[in-house]
Amino acid sequence: TQVDITENIPKQVTIHFCKFCERYLNPPQQWVAAALESRELMALCLKKLKNLSKVKLIDANFLWTEPHSKRIKVKLAIQAEVLGGAILQQTFVVEYTVAYQMCPDCHRVEAKDHWNALVQIRQKTQQRKTLFYVEQLLLKYGATKDCVGIKPHHEGLDFYYATEGNAKKLVEFFQSVIPMRSQHSKRLISHDVHSNTYNYKYTFSVDVVPVCKDNVVCISKQSAHSLGGIGQICVVHKVSQAVHLIDPNTCQFVDINATTYFKYPFLSLCRQRDLVEYTVINIEPIPYKDRQTFSGQGKVSQKHVLADCWVVKSTELGMNDDSIHCRTHLGHVLNIGDSVLGLDLKNSNVNNPELEKLSADKIPDVVLVKKHYAEKTLRNRKRRWKLKHMEGFPHMDTESCNDEYADFEADLEEDPNLRQNVNIYRDKNKIPVDEDEDDGDCPQITLAEMLEDLDIGEELDIGDDGEMIE
Repeated sequence: TQVDITENIPKQVTIHFCKFCERYLNPPQQWVAAALESRELMALCLKKLKNLSKVKLIDANFLWTEPHSKRIKVKLAIQAEVLGGAILQQTFVVEYTVAYQMCPDCHRVEAKDHWNALVQIRQKTQQRKTLFYVEQLLLKYGATKDCVGIKPHHEGLDFYYATEGNAKKLVEFFQSVIPMRSQHSKRLISHDVHSNTYNYKYTFSVDVVPVCKDNVVCISKQSAHSLGGIGQICVVHKVSQAVHLIDPNTCQFVDINATTYFKYPFLSLCRQRDLVEYTVINIEPIPYKDRQTFSGQGKVSQKHVLADCWVVKSTELGMNDDSIHCRTHLGHVLNIGDSVLGLDLKNSNVNNPELEKLSADKIPDVVLVKKHYAEKTLRNRKRRWKLKHMEGFPHMDTESCNDEYADFEADLEEDPNLRQNVNIYRDKNKIPVDEDEDDGDCPQITLAEMLEDLDIGEELDIGDDGEMIE
């Protein structure tokens, strides 16, 4: 009598494989990653065999097949008890056919309009410097790799995700790099009363503080007192995890986090294009012993030098001999004859409730913001590097956006700390310009900071004298 203990075990089985994410279907709905001839794939194959639990499995191993044959062969050795209590061992081969099937996650990515979570980042201001910085941070750290779609908005961006967890990761990333506050909500899409399952769509709203680098702001009297007696009119030195303010009259500085800002909000008095170019007629640094100090005063910056400065508008140079006196925190970078950008508060029509409460003697005629090195056209021609852009990010819609982006590039050149979080690439298409042109000692980004996109073998040749020439 012949007995076949493998007759109830199938010899032809189909397993499903997603070729986009290279995962196998583990019934009923789980998708798992498994390499060829791995323990994970063996467990998946054995799980697909019916009636295997009725016999005793002794051994299982893979048989070699062509990698692109869509076939997986497994050799099994099993034991079972037959008539008379005898133990029979038998060896047989099971052939698995790999069938392609797109997993739900990849299906959502390919559909490009199917999403379960949305992150809306908004900055309610007409300035975009902070958003340009956020774009470079997202590119450098790959924070949007799980994003299924990006759509521009006139005040920011919308990021679409397949899962709520991935959207939360992006919100946490924003919290670590920029001052912001967030809110979240969910909307019921469908409900299965039989299985008691709910389908929600989640929305996360990220509100970025509406001030940017080099803005002039006026904070309330209560806020100034609580921040160590800093002056009410301050300059935004930089925006990172917090808003860094510096008082041009005392060089006192303070870092305002998002919680403090939204509790006592303040707005910018100007945009970048509202700044006026001045020429320095005279400048005198103020020694530390001659500065006014008081008990309870906050921290004073050691990187900046407080100075008395006399300036005149560059457009009136030679026509108007009446110079304007002001205090500035830029004594370490300004010299006689330099150009500097400042806000003309005396002749500006600024609608700000906190500024209106200030007495006239406490409002300076001019607030100097930053040193002006050279014309934008010259700096753009001398700039031999470039930045990458995100797909879907709103760029250069208007001429003002072009100007703001050029100002952002200038900030990268002037601030080494700012460009630590930005990937800068060498622009091989830029034509070198005459180095003898006067650029006012304009700061440049060194070649060592552009090596990431530099193909040395393509750009450099060996001359006759053995030296490398470009």
